[in-house]
Amino acid sequence: MHHSSIHDIRIRLLTLLVRAFALVLFLSLFFFLAIFSYFLSSPSSNIPTPFSALQGYYIGHGSWEGVASAFEANEALKSLNTILLDKEQRIILDHRIDSVSTVGSSYEIKHGDIVFPLNVRDENIGTLIVTSLSVESRLNLVRGVMFPASIVSSILALFLVVVAVLLIRRYVNPLADVIYAARAVADGKFNTRISSEGPQDLRSLSDSFNEMASSLERNDRERRDMFADIAHELRTPLTIIRGRLEGIVDGVYAADSGQVSLALEQTYLLERLVDDLRLLTLAETRQLHFEKKNIDLAQLVQHSIDMFAAQAREKNISLSLEKGNGDFTTELDPQRTEQMIGNLIGNSLRYIPEGSKVWIVLERTADLLRLEINDNGHGVPAEDLPFLFNRFWRKEKSRSRISGGTGLGLAIARQLIEAQGGKIKASNLPEGGLQVVIELNK
Repeated sequence: MHHSSIHDIRIRLLTLLVRAFALVLFLSLFFFLAIFSYFLSSPSSNIPTPFSALQGYYIGHGSWEGVASAFEANEALKSLNTILLDKEQRIILDHRIDSVSTVGSSYEIKHGDIVFPLNVRDENIGTLIVTSLSVESRLNLVRGVMFPASIVSSILALFLVVVAVLLIRRYVNPLADVIYAARAVADGKFNTRISSEGPQDLRSLSDSFNEMASSLERNDRERRDMFADIAHELRTPLTIIRGRLEGIVDGVYAADSGQVSLALEQTYLLERLVDDLRLLTLAETRQLHFEKKNIDLAQLVQHSIDMFAAQAREKNISLSLEKGNGDFTTELDPQRTEQMIGNLIGNSLRYIPEGSKVWIVLERTADLLRLEINDNGHGVPAEDLPFLFNRFWRKEKSRSRISGGTGLGLAIARQLIEAQGGKIKASNLPEGGLQVVIELNK
């Protein structure tokens, strides 16, 4: 699917912005003319028009004496058939063609007359009557109104242009970058990043987008690594099984229980790997069912130690439990918790030298139960600690087959403990060795 370039996106956003500004300008002018036309046709209008010059004349002179000069100086007034009345509705000036009215006489407002009351400080000082509007008069009147309106519209248009330029720099360009980058990520380019520009909201949007893209890139990389690791883990036992069976078929190996047992061991390893992968997937997606009960954690840890006692004796490793005083009862799934503790103890026994020791410390604080699995082995390099609970991570890749582990034990332990509301972390002991700390709510 072809996506528009960032230049095309910016052009479209700019076009929308220009259309919006043009619409605002047109509507402003339209409403201005509509309101003017309404008041012009109303018999009780009192709006700012060229006739306001008469009010200014009265304020400046204090009376209507000599007001004819104001009519001659104003083109809009000069071209209209008008009558100026005082506040008693008597004629002060008759500016109509072929007029026969007498100054000082009363004037009766007729149908079709357009009336403009003239006020100064809320006091009526007279009335201006427009008796008829010829085409020329209408044009002159509109011209007198349109000229200031055009000036205002031009200033408004210039202001809108300036605002548009600023919006383009602060909003359109950053927004176009986000749209283009989003489309790139949708096409699978997870390494796409955008710079943080514009106002705070757009910078926050850019930062959030970059975090999302980083997360997607990391997840994609982990997915690829996981598939590669699974293929690697499956290939070795399958290769051994195939080699043994082909050797038996070809007569290289005798078809006895010893050769079959070697192949069978690899099938057990495959079975453990598949089971561990399924368990890890269910735990990560929070689909693993937990049956929580009130259990004595100290008793559960001791049972796990008893299960590994024989393995520890084979390597001459000391395995012990140190617990403080108090009640270690808490609500956990006993089967999953024992599996998690077993994974951690088994990992320690697998990777520490013979003659070492593993000691488990169980303490109770005011809010938490704290479980420590310590060993005095070689520890883990500081740069590798963040990856300790990742799938298929091993401190020594060359020992993976000898140890017989699947590389999923610590990853499963983390998921099992976090799914039950606990926390797990690892660090190196000052005197050497690895310490895994588990914190559980009471």
